Amino acid sequence: MPKDIQPYTTEPHWKRTAYSVIFESDTPAGRAFDIALLVAIVLSVLSVMLESVRSIDAQYGYYLRIIEWGFTGLFALEYIARLVVVRRPLTYALSLLGIIDFLAIVPTLATLVLAGSRYLLVIRTLRLLRVFRIFKLGQFVGEGEFIVTALKASRFKILVFLTAVFTLIVVVGTLMYVVEGGKNGFTSIPKSVYWAVVTVTTVGYGDISPVTVLGQALASVLMIMGYAIIAVPTGIVSAQMATPRSPAAPAPLYKQVVCHVCQASDHRPDAEYCWRCGEKI
Repeated sequence: MPKDIQPYTTEPHWKRTAYSVIFESDTPAGRAFDIALLVAIVLSVLSVMLESVRSIDAQYGYYLRIIEWGFTGLFALEYIARLVVVRRPLTYALSLLGIIDFLAIVPTLATLVLAGSRYLLVIRTLRLLRVFRIFKLGQFVGEGEFIVTALKASRFKILVFLTAVFTLIVVVGTLMYVVEGGKNGFTSIPKSVYWAVVTVTTVGYGDISPVTVLGQALASVLMIMGYAIIAVPTGIVSAQMATPRSPAAPAPLYKQVVCHVCQASDHRPDAEYCWRCGEKI
């Protein structure tokens, strides 16, 4: 039997135990590990945020950087441990969670060659998404899947809508470039298109504004259109979400087990095999 598909029970006991603690949260040890990891993530991000405050950095910057390197070392050890206990390290490393875990380490190491990159450590907050699995908030996962499904079902309508908006912005931006010209701040078509984007989204920074009567009239029409344009994608997605769900379709419950081969989670309570790779769980 090939090594990569041998039963998981052939792995050493320490490796199976470590896998259960690191990747699963249905045991006291695994739950404690994940909660400790979440606390460490929050504290590490908080230290980086405090370091960006000049008064705090001037007084405690040295200690905050020591804390930052300490958390980075901790996360690096955790990442290595994950690679060691999984059956297929490359599969985990290339998975979404694996990439996020790796990126949580990179910014601090990058400060050795690129100053200021440590502030990118806020990407560690993405690891807090594990809170839904740790605290068994399966109903929230189910509702999240419902929203994603609605967005996928509406993607072609939204694409057509965005194409029409993009065309409108380019046309109006070009017209404003012709009408106003460089003397009124519309020095190029890209800059005029930028003004059109700011106007149609009702942001209105005010750094560029038309001066001529014709330009102001065109801007007024675009502003009014902006309110209607904003409402369209909301209506598309809302209509899709309003489609009645199948009766008796409650939010799914999930088994708090992570596949040791492909790291897939969210298995059904009665599942004996992984829904992604078919390995026994």
